[in-house]
Amino acid sequence: MSRGNVLVVGGGIGGLSTAIALRNADYEVTILELRPDMDSSIFGVGIIQPTNALRALDAIGCLEPCLEIGYEAKQWARKLDVDGNLMHDIPGARIEGYAPLNGVTRPALHTILTNKALEVGAVLRYGATFTDIVDNGENVTVTLNDDTTETYDFVVGADGVRSKVRTYVLAEELRPQYIGQSAFRMNLPRLPEIDCIVLQEGTKGMAGYVPIGPDLAYVFYNAAWPDRNIRPTPEELPQVFREHLAEFGGLTARIRDEYIKDDSEIVLRPEESLISPAPWHKGRIVLIGDAVHSVTPHLGQGAAQAIEDGVVLAEAVTKYRDLDEAFAHYTERRYERCKMIVDVSRRIGEWELDQSIEFDHSAETQRVIESMVAPI
Repeated sequence: MSRGNVLVVGGGIGGLSTAIALRNADYEVTILELRPDMDSSIFGVGIIQPTNALRALDAIGCLEPCLEIGYEAKQWARKLDVDGNLMHDIPGARIEGYAPLNGVTRPALHTILTNKALEVGAVLRYGATFTDIVDNGENVTVTLNDDTTETYDFVVGADGVRSKVRTYVLAEELRPQYIGQSAFRMNLPRLPEIDCIVLQEGTKGMAGYVPIGPDLAYVFYNAAWPDRNIRPTPEELPQVFREHLAEFGGLTARIRDEYIKDDSEIVLRPEESLISPAPWHKGRIVLIGDAVHSVTPHLGQGAAQAIEDGVVLAEAVTKYRDLDEAFAHYTERRYERCKMIVDVSRRIGEWELDQSIEFDHSAETQRVIESMVAPI
């Protein structure tokens, strides 16, 4: 017997995970995805899946396919100096039964989540969005971009950092803050030494490597980038990337000189931060993922937190019949955990920009990872 009819706005990692969790809890679920197909809704290169993300993926039945195509690491990271010498390990943490880290490509994860959502019976509409949402008290009327209207028991805003649904929940407009960094990313063959996250500390930014498959990894570099609106053309990106890596020796020098070619496909994205005040709901409309906690990539927790949101939201609406009570319970369980990730990730970025700041990057990273082992 169906518990109710739910609309999820946004078909990204958070929206798909939430849809799966709600279907598993016997809700009828429709997902609206603005982009025209699955491939066009994928951004970025790879995804870090820390141990808490693996637990959350297990809860929605998506763990095994991620492990099958990904790379399970036996520790979180090791840190090198600018010349490539080992400084120390960052062991990370693990939940019993789960690795400290798994890495996958973004397209692979998106395919896994999409297939699972369809398998469990969610309806996924591409090229679809809404133009208005009206909370009637007993239900929600949604006007779609084809001028039709539909009625749902509640609406989940999973439509990202520039969420349109958020304007129906928060009294004041909330905008993400650019932190002054932009991240270069590029796929490359997984070299033997990339068997966990490898961080190489420079004087102007952090280079790093993430295994995302048996034979695949990606390189990233968090670059100081004062004006987010000044961007190189795609043709210019390889040379600009190499220039940013000029000071490095060791592994990064090898990657720079051997793998970053003039025809390399490189992603350059601004790093933004946002944490919404509570509550994360109003009436029958509730927010998840980047709509309320957009995380810079410094701790690899953005996708993990969005998946956890979906798991907790489904548990809350299953436990509490009253939606106000359910949504308040969801926010209470999620707020401090997500805020810590947002805040510490931002502080890491600030330290990378100015290493005269008193901040122990490795110790703080380890502390946060260990805290993620706690139940969600």
